Amino acid sequence: MATLEMQRVRASAESQSLVEISGVRQVYNLGDSTDLVVLDDVSLSMREGEIVGLLGRSGSGKSTLLRVISGLSRPTSGDVRWRGRPVSGPVEGVAMVFQSFALFPWLTVLENVEIGLEALGVAADERRRRALNAIDLIGLDGFESAYPKELSGGMRQRVGFARALVVHPRLMLMDEPFSALDVLTAETLRTDLIDLWIEGRLPIKSILMVTHNIEEAVLMCDRILILSSNPGRIAAQIKVDLVHPRNRLDPAFRQLVDDIYARMTQRSAAERIDKRAGDGFPGTGINMVLSEISTNILSGLMEALAAPPFNGKADLPVLAATLQMEGDELFRNFETLQLLRFAEMAEGDVQLSESGRRFVESDVDARKHLFAEHLVAYVPLAALVRRVLDERPSHRAPFTRFSEELEDHMSEENADATLRAVISWGRYAELFGYDEQSGQFNLENPA
Repeated sequence: MATLEMQRVRASAESQSLVEISGVRQVYNLGDSTDLVVLDDVSLSMREGEIVGLLGRSGSGKSTLLRVISGLSRPTSGDVRWRGRPVSGPVEGVAMVFQSFALFPWLTVLENVEIGLEALGVAADERRRRALNAIDLIGLDGFESAYPKELSGGMRQRVGFARALVVHPRLMLMDEPFSALDVLTAETLRTDLIDLWIEGRLPIKSILMVTHNIEEAVLMCDRILILSSNPGRIAAQIKVDLVHPRNRLDPAFRQLVDDIYARMTQRSAAERIDKRAGDGFPGTGINMVLSEISTNILSGLMEALAAPPFNGKADLPVLAATLQMEGDELFRNFETLQLLRFAEMAEGDVQLSESGRRFVESDVDARKHLFAEHLVAYVPLAALVRRVLDERPSHRAPFTRFSEELEDHMSEENADATLRAVISWGRYAELFGYDEQSGQFNLENPA
């Protein structure tokens, strides 16, 4: 009977719109008339009674979208409405749970939970009552007087949830709330949260959560939005019809996870025509933003893929579970191998290329030689660094020679990470050297 009543409540709530976003575009100016487009033509809606997941790789603008919805950021263009009204500032009725616990270390658990109510001007007695109720609901009864340093990571995140719930928001935004926790703690907290949601005990109407974990999204969400990267656009919307509690071993669950991996590794028509176009990285040519991944990790991934039971080809969900990697980390690592033409990702699978197999079968010197060939051929920035060093009589060039050029097309942080990636790869391949003390690239001692 309770279940039937819940279904009626949820069905009634479906007609009540919370968030409506239409044609949202978010652009940041990097200077010198260079723009970084983070979100482009994003439209979505959220209604009461649903948990919606935002899935996407780094650079897809997931966190930016949360800030736009909450009213903390104003989009460059487009329309954002909260319960039918235009959003022009921070939205009352929206609470946020962050990846980092973001607790005040000098305040007790109770004081941390109360602080949001204090900012709203709630009377002291009412603050105390609501805070204690939230603490009890989230499973921290007895720890009201503890300080954050005395709590485990999972308990600190529970305080974060209590602090968000205590204001009784209509919409709770969660930005990778479980990613800083160990596997078992994260699983416990997810389960507890879903149990409270199903039982109708959470004082919220809907949840919008950002996650890199595909299984987490399928486990928790009623609907999943997949964002493409650079710029972020909604590439797909998937309805999850599985009943709670959901079983990870259920064939329907596994099939849905496989389908999402396939969607997230699907190449566009342009990329299928031009194998050099993108490989998941923003920018083109020397302006491609690179991930700083060590050659030890890249080598280890190729060796793991080449070994049984994969023997050169693997289903990404199975590989993610074997390597204990979440989706974003897995994609980032294998996109780098794909960029270097040592592997290929498509339709939810990853496969070693002939060059990747040759790399695994080679000795140390042959591996370095092969890596150098691919670095020059497929990473334009590495080729530019080597060419500049070859052409200069001193065979030296400062870090700023390349960083300043990159900063015309990307953020300073991305420019630094991109150059650091090329430095690491170039050193390993003995293509060039880099002196940290002087900040100079060189050919004197590439090793």
